[in-house]
Amino acid sequence: MPEKKLAQIPRVLREQHEKGLAALQRNNFDYAISLLGVVVEKEPACFESREALRAAQLRKAGGATSFFRKMLGSANPMLAKGQLALRSNPLEALKIAEHILTGDPYNNGAHKLLADAALAADFPKTAALSLEIVLKNNPKDREVTLKYGSALAQAGQVEKAEALITELLRANPADPEIAQALKNLSASRTMQEGGYEAAADGKGSFRDMLRDKEEAVSLEQENRQVKEGDVADKLIREHEARLSSEPGNLKLLRSLAELYSQKKDFDKALEYYQKIASPEGGADASLERAIAETTTKKFEQARAALDPNALDYADQSARIQAERQAYQITECRNRAERYPNDLQIRFELGQLYFNAGKISEAIQEFQKAQANPHRRIQALSYLGQCFARRGMNDLAARTLQNAIKEKVGFDDERKELIYALGAVFEKMGKREEAIEQFKLIYETDIGYKDVAAKVDAYYASQ
Repeated sequence: MPEKKLAQIPRVLREQHEKGLAALQRNNFDYAISLLGVVVEKEPACFESREALRAAQLRKAGGATSFFRKMLGSANPMLAKGQLALRSNPLEALKIAEHILTGDPYNNGAHKLLADAALAADFPKTAALSLEIVLKNNPKDREVTLKYGSALAQAGQVEKAEALITELLRANPADPEIAQALKNLSASRTMQEGGYEAAADGKGSFRDMLRDKEEAVSLEQENRQVKEGDVADKLIREHEARLSSEPGNLKLLRSLAELYSQKKDFDKALEYYQKIASPEGGADASLERAIAETTTKKFEQARAALDPNALDYADQSARIQAERQAYQITECRNRAERYPNDLQIRFELGQLYFNAGKISEAIQEFQKAQANPHRRIQALSYLGQCFARRGMNDLAARTLQNAIKEKVGFDDERKELIYALGAVFEKMGKREEAIEQFKLIYETDIGYKDVAAKVDAYYASQ
């Protein structure tokens, strides 16, 4: 469901919102939080009420210093419950995250949970609100920056998102994922500047975007209400008309491919991508990745189209999954051969091999990918898991310990490394060393995986 404006919610809740704002202005934070909390619980899509609620929560916390924010309890057992709810009920996860933030408005884990739940529920402005807070606490967090940029773009703030990702690319000039994200944002901005998104929202008119004023008048007279699907169709028609006179315009070809992919017409999208990939167009790694991603979506679309009640559903689903996996490995391996120095591709290939159970092949790729400074920690993490799967526990432990030494901060990635090291020590029969790792996590995040059960069981046995 899309986010709602205040005017779209029931009158009784609008009145409660106004009372909450009045309480906030009087610095009666507890009463404001109580009133606004009820509004967002009953109308989770109302962004204005959630924004006011967040302001009340943060002002009540008194603008905690950076040091104090780190000391605030991120260890909340409700986070695990929220992550579980996120899989099937994003609105429930949203409610749980909000409950945590009422007591701890700077809780990064709760903000990340809320952002993921909001994105799953199609509330991009709500997600951006929490991701901005997380990013202020961790300004160099690459993954959060990318997710924040994506949420901003979905919320219509493409220019702000583009500036954010441009700055991230300056700090990471060799990161192809960031470069691709910037290209996607540039395409979105082109749509906005064309006026189509404004028309779809009712904030603009096609008179502003059409050169032919008579055609604009005609459209206005017909009083056509343009929706997102119509916007994409109209943009496709305009681009294809231009293409007849500009057949070599690669930007138009790529825009058409992306628009058809957006409409889930993957065959047509691939048709345009292939025109760019021809010898005349000159292929590149980012284009080949786009083709691979689009082809993968075709497999996913075919699987989603299966009848789950059919007798052969399990066999057909397994067949498509196997074909998808085989395609991805072959395609990525071919790209790795064409671009042997692109360590991002090596990392992607390692992941595909790892997920396919091809551990020896995965080890080889992750050993190469660790030379990429932006993927080094992740590559070491995977290498540790690979060695553990091969029963090489001493190598696994040493690799994970090296990764932990290099990992700055105590975010989810560091927790995952420490947890994996604890699991390896358990396999080696080193119970004391294992429990020390789990206790490190327990001290800051009691809700992380099953560390609470492991630590509690350990002390119960003493």
